[in-house]
Amino acid sequence: MITKFIRILSLIVLVLFQKQVIAQQTEIKYLSGKGKDDGVLWDFKVSAGMKAGVWSKIQVPSNWELQGFGNYNYGFDKKETISKEFGEYKHSFQVDKSWKGKVVNIVFEGSMTDTEVKINGKLAGAIHQGSFYVFKYDISNLLKYGQKNVLEVKVAKHSANTSVNAAEREADYWILGGIYRPVYLEYLPKSYISRISIDAKANGEFRSRILKEGQADELMVELFDQQGKPYGKSLKQIISVDSTWFNLQFDNPKLWSAEFPNRYTARFTLFNKGKVIHQQQQKFGFRTIEVKQRDGVYINGSKIKFKGVNRHSFHPESGRTTSEKISYHDVSLMKDMNMNAVRMAHYPPDNHFLEACDSLGLYVMNELAGWHGYYDTTVGSTLLKEMMLVSENYTSIIFWANGNEGGHNTELDYIFFDQDIQKRPLIHPWAVYGGFETTHYREYNYGIGSYDHGHNIVMPTEFLHGMFDGGHGAGLEDYWNAMWANPLSAGGFLWDFQDQGIVRKDKGDVIDTDGNHGADGIVGPYYEKEGSYYTIKEVWSPIFFEKREMTKEFEGNFRIENRYSFTNTKQCSFQYELRKLGEYGENLTNYKGDISSPDIKPYDWGQLKVDLPSNWYTYDVLYITAKDPFKNEIYTWSYPISLPERVTQKFLVKANSSTVNVTEDALFYTISANNIQYKFNKISGLLQEVQNSKGLLPLGNGPIIEKGVNNFKNFTLTRLEDKVIIESTFDRKSSYNTLRWEVFASGQLKMQVQYFPEAYFTRFVGVNFSFPESQLKGIEYMGRGPYRVWKNRMKGNKFDVWKKDYNDVATGEIPFKYPEFKGYHSNMYWAKFIMENQSFRVFTDREDVFLRLFTPKEQKDTNWKNMEPTFPSGDISFMNGISAIGTKTQKPTTTGPMGMDHVYYDFEKEPIRALHMVLYFDFSVN
Repeated sequence: MITKFIRILSLIVLVLFQKQVIAQQTEIKYLSGKGKDDGVLWDFKVSAGMKAGVWSKIQVPSNWELQGFGNYNYGFDKKETISKEFGEYKHSFQVDKSWKGKVVNIVFEGSMTDTEVKINGKLAGAIHQGSFYVFKYDISNLLKYGQKNVLEVKVAKHSANTSVNAAEREADYWILGGIYRPVYLEYLPKSYISRISIDAKANGEFRSRILKEGQADELMVELFDQQGKPYGKSLKQIISVDSTWFNLQFDNPKLWSAEFPNRYTARFTLFNKGKVIHQQQQKFGFRTIEVKQRDGVYINGSKIKFKGVNRHSFHPESGRTTSEKISYHDVSLMKDMNMNAVRMAHYPPDNHFLEACDSLGLYVMNELAGWHGYYDTTVGSTLLKEMMLVSENYTSIIFWANGNEGGHNTELDYIFFDQDIQKRPLIHPWAVYGGFETTHYREYNYGIGSYDHGHNIVMPTEFLHGMFDGGHGAGLEDYWNAMWANPLSAGGFLWDFQDQGIVRKDKGDVIDTDGNHGADGIVGPYYEKEGSYYTIKEVWSPIFFEKREMTKEFEGNFRIENRYSFTNTKQCSFQYELRKLGEYGENLTNYKGDISSPDIKPYDWGQLKVDLPSNWYTYDVLYITAKDPFKNEIYTWSYPISLPERVTQKFLVKANSSTVNVTEDALFYTISANNIQYKFNKISGLLQEVQNSKGLLPLGNGPIIEKGVNNFKNFTLTRLEDKVIIESTFDRKSSYNTLRWEVFASGQLKMQVQYFPEAYFTRFVGVNFSFPESQLKGIEYMGRGPYRVWKNRMKGNKFDVWKKDYNDVATGEIPFKYPEFKGYHSNMYWAKFIMENQSFRVFTDREDVFLRLFTPKEQKDTNWKNMEPTFPSGDISFMNGISAIGTKTQKPTTTGPMGMDHVYYDFEKEPIRALHMVLYFDFSVN
């Protein structure tokens, strides 16, 4: 009975203690929504632009332009109306009578930009200047408890402080207005924990600095693991001042990294005379950052190369107002591209984005706002401390950045180190500072050369500036190969993640990127994936496969490199699939199996052994898929087994009849077989016309050589038992390019061209045919797809049979539909051209043939001349070599060796040294 009584008494005490603790935790009452999808209506009036001068309702949080108010302005917009535009908000709310006598703060997580707050007609405090920072006012003495309170907020789109405008409002992004992040009331006891700062090292050392307000005499810290179980011993100590330090040591903690984002929770409890008066919890991870000068950046003792991207807080329908769902979605997409880092461009993000980076695993560079201008020291000091206060305990933050591209107020540097007990490294983007060389958009030859001969850690905070289909994936493989090989390279950050295409309420909801200013993303406004998405995924794969060919002698061994920093490949999983490929959608045989994961340590090489069945060589393609320890796909690699010559044999038809009819006149050979009729020009040898039982097919005027001389001459016609041959005569001086046609009794046609490029340096080479674009409805093809390629962006596609419907989209413009139809496609084995009422097939027995489909339209406001995407003059082409593409800031030739023109030596016009193009045509396909 005594034991039972003690248990009941203990339970009662525990329940009372828990109730006491819950009562003393910080309480939150939202006055707005939490993000873009749950806004609360407030009264609102804007001074200029749409709906100017009229009180109505607006969702809070939001940017008012996206709600149909005011004016849209991009950062380069210098209209006078911008500086005069402001919005006025009104909102009523109540607070419980029980809150009286406590501390009540009103908290704004972000407002653009100068913000004046009144409660019941009285100022809550000084006007806050700065758009991207959490700020609060103690309004305890302004409230009417248990009654209606009136909140009035006046927000000026531009600041009265010129340095704030220079840092935030005159930048290369959309300049929006309004209370765009949540607003809430924060209820605290009179004595409370005001700040928690944690520094937890990989060796288990735990330090924390706790600031308090009011009366308290004891403070306790307890740690819990991810399952909520107590971790280590708690520590309770007497306090007598407002700042308290805890120093603890833990054994073998699970470490936080981008690969394994292990986290713990620290619970701090404030006591006064034995009574709990306040309690706060803070998640964190154990990890150590070390910068070794003239060497690199080390996390938990492992040297890191950052595979990063720049990211704005953005959604096309709500501007800078995002949501927790968007944050987790964005981080998941970045990790799916095998990125391990993100830079906040060019301001601190929503806190839920940092929470997503912490929980999913992504290294972060958090940035004090600045573009080509910077905050003055007075306002900058305030904003920097506000940024630090809310973000210092996110383990994912590896770097701080003081502004961007010359927007560095060096008088603020010391505050980063003073405020941050972790003493994280500080970066000046686009500058040499702190042992880092971060210059933006260096050309490959100049940049890599300079880096290789420099002494600083190389980490461009922006590189390969994307636009149209260039940058990002185009050039990345060359840059990354150089970065990976350079011990002083710490990787870098692509510009940028998402097209800044905003829905214009004043233009019928059209998506506007302000010309080419905002069209820089890897994904579209609604996360439409461009081809570069998959190129990045392959190039940045942490499992690297050394190149190898599939031959009969292949024994299943792949040499691979583990480019993880902390993951052993035995923690990953691997599968393979053998597949036979037929027509698109045809269900043919496949064979799947698991692969034993090899034991390869980070940064080591080893063998991946695939135990293939004995008949593996009868299949067309081998796929290998690698998955990370959390079963997320790293990448799927394609290895063609069948060469084009083998596939060609499937399409060649033996005719029952051996009849091939020939007629000729002064200009043409007309040859017919199996209800197919061809007309060839006797002088040039070009195919002029094709007809089948359904009528005229519009393919003709080919082959035209690009880039080369069309000097086919002296054609002869030879009749054989089952075919007719038309071929030109080789002459080293006057007709060194040769053309040969073979018309088979089946009606199929074979073309063979041997040719020499016209110049030593050549942008592209191949043969063209004319075909009216309006008559092509779609295409099916066997090759790598479904995205088009460039010479400097070949990776990221899968070898398979693909079907694409015709479209005329331009990358980065409405309708943001991918994959694009027009352009170059790689590793074509065969292609089926689909028209309204019939189709025809072209196939080849040659490897490495590119299919070119028309010329993509030139985008509006695109720096086309700089990017130099070039195409042959015809409509449909079959190419031996294709062009590269540049970026917004670089020509193709400066993005690396893959971006250079093709180099062809003078072959002395010997046929054996010519380029070859062999095509077969089947116009009986329906």
